[in-house]
Amino acid sequence: MSIRDLTDPAAGPHAMQLIVDALTAGWDVPVVLHRGDPVVSVRDHYDLLRYPPDAVTRDRRYSRYVDDDHMLRAHTTAHVPALLRDLPHDDVLLAVPGMCYRRDVIDRHHVGEPHQLDLWRIRRASPPLDDADLTGMISRVVGAVLPGKAVTTPASPHPYTLDGRELYVDGVEIGECGVAHPEVLAAAGLPASATGLAMGLGLDRLTMLVKGIDDIRLLRSADPRVAAQMRDLGRYRPVSSMPPSRRDLSLAVDADLDPELLGDRVRAALGAEAEGLEEVTVLGETAYADLPEAARERLGIRAGQKNLLLRLVIRDHRKTLTTEDANRIRDAVYAALHAGSTHQWAASGH
Repeated sequence: MSIRDLTDPAAGPHAMQLIVDALTAGWDVPVVLHRGDPVVSVRDHYDLLRYPPDAVTRDRRYSRYVDDDHMLRAHTTAHVPALLRDLPHDDVLLAVPGMCYRRDVIDRHHVGEPHQLDLWRIRRASPPLDDADLTGMISRVVGAVLPGKAVTTPASPHPYTLDGRELYVDGVEIGECGVAHPEVLAAAGLPASATGLAMGLGLDRLTMLVKGIDDIRLLRSADPRVAAQMRDLGRYRPVSSMPPSRRDLSLAVDADLDPELLGDRVRAALGAEAEGLEEVTVLGETAYADLPEAARERLGIRAGQKNLLLRLVIRDHRKTLTTEDANRIRDAVYAALHAGSTHQWAASGH
């Protein structure tokens, strides 16, 4: 909770706020901008958005629960049910920016605390909002921040929409959308005549595309040369080309460990040093039963585990890392993930 929300002007200016301004400007209906508390009810976050009780995303491995009834939001969509219950206009755009809390992979496009903007266009009466209006909304939104860019919209179902789509620009997923599901609107007490369009946008990736940034970590960089460029929408000018170091790991891990949980565990173990880890790639995995005996002994692996081959790309934009620095990061990741009875360390002192 101590991490800065880059969409919040109260925490200081950032280019991401200019993206939000551009996306919420110029609509021909009233715009209601809502900044909600990051702790939300499970009912609003999942139940009222039609997530089934057995949805995998509800699992505590993926959701950050505060107690049985509350959680840290994984999407700003969690604030929409409450806004629908107290709709201030008959024809309105609801805009909900904020930082979210997830367990995710580690690479140039993912972080554990991404920023999202939900845009919900709601109309109480006729004429109904439909798929043609959604297409127009997509064009308007992309044109507001990435004029001239083509957008592709493959089908993708969401529990709170009909005719769901994903949004891609230059091969990068920037969001998802669809016609608001009638059951979501009805659950909020809106009349049967009410219709809506639902859209959730990834603000980190939009900011990266607008500024020409290829590494999501730069959005939060404390390097003054980088931070100074994060106050406008001008193209990013690289300030360094620190060389990467690579370390490959062979690990014994629980058989159900997936890349999202792996990334979350690594971030937690590294703390501030996670800034120096650019990417974690799974090169391969082998079940215990398929390993030769020599490999089992080397790993100290047991039944119910698997052998995971990882590649770490280690690079810090702020400074050149020494071999010792890279080995220390490597060993911290190894210690956080390896669950075998034997160990192989890179740094001295183990």
